[in-house]
Amino acid sequence: MQINFLHQLAAGGTGIWVIAALSLLAIAVALERLHRFRPSAVVPPALVDQAVPLWQAGRFDELEALLQRHDSVLARTLRLLAAQRTRWPADALAARASESASRALRAEQQRAYPLAVVATVAPIVGLLGTVVGMIEAFHVIAFSGGLGDAALLAGGISKALVNTAAGLSVALPSLALHHFFRHRLVLCGLAMEEELERLLDACVRPPATGGR
Repeated sequence: MQINFLHQLAAGGTGIWVIAALSLLAIAVALERLHRFRPSAVVPPALVDQAVPLWQAGRFDELEALLQRHDSVLARTLRLLAAQRTRWPADALAARASESASRALRAEQQRAYPLAVVATVAPIVGLLGTVVGMIEAFHVIAFSGGLGDAALLAGGISKALVNTAAGLSVALPSLALHHFFRHRLVLCGLAMEEELERLLDACVRPPATGGR
């Protein structure tokens, strides 16, 4: 006999509705992060190549216009560098740019934090639903005498286990996506460091002098 999973879920009680709400939250967060937290949207690969000639030529109005067209963490960091280029020495400017980029990347990662919440809460809600279902199943035994109706007992146990399965089914992909975005954060951070170093070496830091 085939199992009707929709019927089983509908009979799972309040815990199933909570898990369903958590699944919708996880889907919404994942879709938003997949769209907004792409490496190309955080660290556009050709932006520094376009910014360096403008910076070296002193065409900062054009540089500002270029950076305004790119709504990315790298573009915002480069705008900070350009705006404060005359206020700080090279090392201090580099440090401020690094701090700004780090804060922006942490803010981006924080937007994926609901996935960790879902991965933690969903199995607990499922476990609570399982406990409630088992209590109901044992109530069948208590009120029907002896082992009671085996079909009713099996139905209560099935309802209990459906909650556990639903909670785990939502928690596992949420946890996987949370680690996926953490890995993406590391990759974006490394790419950001490389791009900032290229611009700083080309435009901010004084060239090394040779000879004695």
